[in-house]
Amino acid sequence: MLMRYWTALVATVFLLLGSAAHAETAPDALVKQLSTEVIDTVKADKEIQAGDVRKVIALVDSKVLPHVNFQRMTSMAVGRYWRQATPEQKSRLQDEFKVLLVRTYSGALSQVRDQSVVMKPLRAQPADTEVLVRTEVKGKGDPIQLDYRLEKSGDTWKIYDVNVLGVWLVETYRSSFAQEISASGIDGLISKLAERNKAPAAKS
Repeated sequence: MLMRYWTALVATVFLLLGSAAHAETAPDALVKQLSTEVIDTVKADKEIQAGDVRKVIALVDSKVLPHVNFQRMTSMAVGRYWRQATPEQKSRLQDEFKVLLVRTYSGALSQVRDQSVVMKPLRAQPADTEVLVRTEVKGKGDPIQLDYRLEKSGDTWKIYDVNVLGVWLVETYRSSFAQEISASGIDGLISKLAERNKAPAAKS
């Protein structure tokens, strides 16, 4: 039950930031502003609810990724091995990791129905360039903890990690990635991710 909630909510994470950001908007206000709009879009889109992988990928590419520091997210997941990767390997790792996340959680989008987001007080100073935005997702059952780590990049805020029910997204993958790299190198990890991404999407 815990893992089902976790996968469903991580799927929603990327969608909650899927709109244009404004420099003057505080990170917590941005999350609150966008969450209702995007959740409503998901609820109204039968294909996304059905887990249409191609449509989810297109949505993430066009609306979400501009507001995610995916290089930082990928480098954190790869860990110390990131420094050993060539520019081509880094590019391929980012591409495959993106597809992995979208495919893994696209099926869970079908569970998005009546969720709403409640913001927690933001503990940050105006000069801060990295913040933790804490929220609760309310729907059926108990509220679910959903926290974001965001950094200020230029004049916009970008997400680089997510905590669902006390588990950080990056940490979830770091251990398995390290094991694969230790066994077969960075190219081995890339090949493994590509293999998984070519397999039929799981239905959940």
